[in-house]
Amino acid sequence: MSDDEAKANATTEVNNWNANVIAEFRANEGVVGGPFEGAPVLLLHTKGAKSGQPRINPMMYLDYEGRRYIFASYAGAPTHPDWYHNLVANPDVTVEAGTETYEATAHPVSIEERNRIYPIQGERYPNFAEYETKTTRKIPVVELVKSN
Repeated sequence: MSDDEAKANATTEVNNWNANVIAEFRANEGVVGGPFEGAPVLLLHTKGAKSGQPRINPMMYLDYEGRRYIFASYAGAPTHPDWYHNLVANPDVTVEAGTETYEATAHPVSIEERNRIYPIQGERYPNFAEYETKTTRKIPVVELVKSN
């Protein structure tokens, strides 16, 4: 199997997994099981940076000090996830959290704010602390600011 075929297979697996999580999320008013059992999960709608096509990604979030954050951890992979590149190119996003759907603007936070917020997520969910040890990149933290 070529590298391109392996990447295509991996992408198909991730897309199928995401589709199952999205279906479960919507069927259960934002509650999902499996690796997300008991965790706060939202669906982030972005627009493809190159294609302009709509994308939806389930992810954990942190509500802290009246603000909502998401983390471009990509399970500690060496590169940022595609959704992060999408929101940098097109910061206007839609968020589904529980039974609420709203428009928001995605703002990557400063390195100082990132260094303050990321450890809080790592304390609450140790996988996030582990992701940081797996990569040399600084995992971005993004604030989702609800539109008026």
